[in-house]
Amino acid sequence: MSLAPVELTAAESARVLRAVLAPLVAQGAIVRRPRMTAWAERRQSDRESRRLLTALRHRHDDAPLVLRLGPRRLVLVTDPGDVERLLVGSPEPFTPASNEKRGALAHFQPQGLLISAPSDRRLRRPLNERALDTPHAVHEDAPSHVRAVVRAAGELERRVRDTGSLDAGTFMAAWWRLALDVTFGAAARDDDRLVAVLSALRRDANWSWLRPRRPWLRAELERRVARHVARAPSTSLAGRARDADPDQAPGQVPHWLFAFDAAGATTLRALAVASAREDVRSRLVDELPVDELAAEELAGDEDGGAAALPYGRACLLEAVRLWPTTFAILRDSLRPTDWGGTTLPAGTGFVVVSAFFHRDGERLPFADDFVPEAWLDGRASSDWGLVPFSGGPAGCPGRNLVLLVASHLLTRLARLGLDVDRGRYLARDPLPCTVDHLGLRFTAPRAGAGRP
Repeated sequence: MSLAPVELTAAESARVLRAVLAPLVAQGAIVRRPRMTAWAERRQSDRESRRLLTALRHRHDDAPLVLRLGPRRLVLVTDPGDVERLLVGSPEPFTPASNEKRGALAHFQPQGLLISAPSDRRLRRPLNERALDTPHAVHEDAPSHVRAVVRAAGELERRVRDTGSLDAGTFMAAWWRLALDVTFGAAARDDDRLVAVLSALRRDANWSWLRPRRPWLRAELERRVARHVARAPSTSLAGRARDADPDQAPGQVPHWLFAFDAAGATTLRALAVASAREDVRSRLVDELPVDELAAEELAGDEDGGAAALPYGRACLLEAVRLWPTTFAILRDSLRPTDWGGTTLPAGTGFVVVSAFFHRDGERLPFADDFVPEAWLDGRASSDWGLVPFSGGPAGCPGRNLVLLVASHLLTRLARLGLDVDRGRYLARDPLPCTVDHLGLRFTAPRAGAGRP
């Protein structure tokens, strides 16, 4: 049973703006700002946000909290039952195409699924599910995707061997080549200009409606995407989408690339924990115990064959639980909504602050611990407060594809036996509330800790 929302006082609203929303906006919702993510780690900003929201939840008996920003009304939910109602009720009556997201994502993906109107969504969602093979843990074209992973892993291994180190910038450059490879095929993996244009538009998107559009830059992005889509092999994501619907396919691609960026951040953080904890690293290595496997041998089956790498996937899910890449899940109501006896007008915004729910120490005994087993035994996946890939009918259609690609790269990099500079903070629980993935740096294998 939903409780009636409570209007925050002016003082409470100011505290929420300062401690919760301002740090999220400052870091960049669409593309991270390196100086601000470093600042957030130094301040451990997520810890302050959690403390405030927990205190407000106690003060207002678990009721949703109403924050007014001029004419805009935002409802911050504090109970997992309310999260469930929002996500199960998406895309109607609670649309993912919130006002803030439409303002931001229209800079580089105006036809993307996430901000589509209901009529367009009914066409675009099946296309995304077809291309991303949403229902299956192992994508139908897994051999092709794993070959792309092998190329990226080899590139990073050579870098470590040649320089003795690996920093976040080097990792992310290789990760982008991997993302282009999976999306368009190997011929596109060196299109640095596409990545640069997309990144520039995403920096504009950080400002949502406040930043003027740059249609000439978006037109360049669209031309490059369309050219790659036309040439993409059928085993690539873009090729699958093109073969299903050549008119709609190009408009969906920018969001896939955007989502890959967040997956790279999660892979870096999971690798950092594995590098600091020998038991985690060893278990990852044991899931892929040979040096090289033919892609055909990695195809597995949809129920979790060899390619599913369940522990690797669980490590990634745990990393994104601990350090969410989506700071807040946003929904807007499409019509007046009864909430605990109070009628909220159409257009009301709802906010799920991920870090608050994912580390709720009052509900989760493992709130600040690294416990990938919780994703293997069902404890985490059955909790509506834990939604690293959103959930419900509008949940991320690329969840399984991302976990497949990232787990194969994570497992291969774990075999390098790297050390991480922040190891003393990650080697034991509880873990820091905020970790700047852009500041992570790894060094060459410890003696005797190379490939087993």
